[in-house]
Amino acid sequence: MSRATESPTKRRVVRGGVVLGLVVGTIVARRRGYSGLGGNTVVRCRQGHLFTTIWVPGASLKSIRLGWWRLQYCPVGRHWTLVSPVKVTDLTEEERQLAGERRDVRIP
Repeated sequence: MSRATESPTKRRVVRGGVVLGLVVGTIVARRRGYSGLGGNTVVRCRQGHLFTTIWVPGASLKSIRLGWWRLQYCPVGRHWTLVSPVKVTDLTEEERQLAGERRDVRIP
């Protein structure tokens, strides 16, 4: 079926399912300890650098989404790398403070 012949109801159901999936995924991740999802989130790059980025599930302008990871520029090491969210509770106070001081571009 082409997009032109697809029913508006089916499109709404698909869009609603995608939005619902993103919302549920964000809630589950927050309950598992990833507190910043949907906003400022501490991430770690493959070289171990910690920094804060805006992490909005389903949206990214400055990175390429690859499931749980993102290909993104690391402002600490000044390199392109895969980053993933970090549970803030797994960090020391010093690591939390450093990550809070190191931020990337303020767009999602």
